[in-house]
Amino acid sequence: MRFEHSQRTVAGQQMRMVPRLIQSMEVLQMPAAELQERIAQELERNVALEAGEPSFDLDLVRPEHERPIGEPDASAEGFERLGEMERAYGELMDAEGPRPRRADGERDAKMDAMANAPSRGETLAERLLHDWRLAEVDPALRAPGEAVIESLDADGLLDATLGEVRAAAGADWPDELLERALRAVQQKLDPPGIGARDVRESLLLQVDAALDGRDGSEPSEAARAALGDARTILQGHWVDFLENRLPRIEQRAHLPMARIQAARDMLRRLRLSPGRDLVDEGARPIVPDVVVEYDADRDRYVAALADGSLPVLRVSPEYRRMSKDASVDERTRDFVGTNVRSAEWLIEAIHHRRTTLLRVAEEVIARQRAWFDEGPEALRPLEMAEVARTIGVSTGTVSRAVSGKWMQTPRGMVELRRFFSGGLRTDDGGEASFEAVRQMVKDVVEAEDRAAPLSDEAIAQRLKDRGVTIARRTVVKYREQLGIPSARHRKSHG
Repeated sequence: MRFEHSQRTVAGQQMRMVPRLIQSMEVLQMPAAELQERIAQELERNVALEAGEPSFDLDLVRPEHERPIGEPDASAEGFERLGEMERAYGELMDAEGPRPRRADGERDAKMDAMANAPSRGETLAERLLHDWRLAEVDPALRAPGEAVIESLDADGLLDATLGEVRAAAGADWPDELLERALRAVQQKLDPPGIGARDVRESLLLQVDAALDGRDGSEPSEAARAALGDARTILQGHWVDFLENRLPRIEQRAHLPMARIQAARDMLRRLRLSPGRDLVDEGARPIVPDVVVEYDADRDRYVAALADGSLPVLRVSPEYRRMSKDASVDERTRDFVGTNVRSAEWLIEAIHHRRTTLLRVAEEVIARQRAWFDEGPEALRPLEMAEVARTIGVSTGTVSRAVSGKWMQTPRGMVELRRFFSGGLRTDDGGEASFEAVRQMVKDVVEAEDRAAPLSDEAIAQRLKDRGVTIARRTVVKYREQLGIPSARHRKSHG
């Protein structure tokens, strides 16, 4: 065996994505709320980026470097002023009181934009630990109770064994102490149901809290009777209840169907995930990126971008001049120049997002006019490649443009990606998108008699009567996607 070293030149091509293109793709994919957060971060990080009041002047969204600027008037002292400005802003952001104003008395738009960025919400564990420290419990249960709380999942349930809780805390508490701590967490913390080991136990805790009045309510005699029946069902007939076998519960629990129905109605009012009702970390309001309105005079739908809340960005003329001033030391000039280029790229990326998103929305409206006129069942099959070819961009660009975006229409708020769907041929030679077929399945189920719900085969037959032929297993797939239970679980007894 022999090792040799040699050098040789190899010709080849390698494609690399420049940071400018990467940033443009990222901004294009961002929904309006996420873009607002990104702009706030950039305003805080980039000293060369400035924000103005929102404006409908489209010229303001053009990259700043495409417009002329004034004569240079900067020196090395500008960099010192930059440090002073950052220190001043940092103190103002940390302090309580009114937001800063410029020398002319107007509000500072950059500081306003940064202040409007949403802060991180309190997590479920943080919220419960705060309440736990204020609760009146045995001091010996404080630490084990904190370990239990830190082991709860996002639903507020304990999806771990006591041994796993003990191991995670690195303690040697006996099971008896952990059981007492768990019961204390369940009894002392709100809302009722927190700390349960499964959904059934959580419902039992909520029923007990309602019967004892610990949930703040005063149940009537009828409600108290329904709660008692609900407790009986949870304790001894849980599986039959889940499978909607109410006649079997009627027979085994010796309860009339009317009381079982009342108990079920009472259980429907309880929380399946008490932790998510307390703190929903992932909850975000749906903010439309595109607004569509109907123009009756011209009989057409008009699209507009809903970005009026975004600040108008520009590159600071002072720092642009500093980046080109030879009298400024090289280190300062490089730092300012990097920030100026970053600001220009961000402004260009936002401008590209605006134009691309608007062109995609207008093309969708043109191709899906029937949906806007007639409703979901008129949605036609549409591929992203079709729209991409028409507006002259790649399919990936269209995919990023519609990702996570919402459109406010006369028919309500709709996810933009929903307009892109495959489809199938109808019996009359037309086309129906998969989304339209799912809507047909939903309409058929909503119109059925709940005392005798339709089977999947019967639903397929109803769709065939409408000219859409699909297999029973396809009905099952669409029904599950829509969250519709099977016929047995949809059946209404009594």
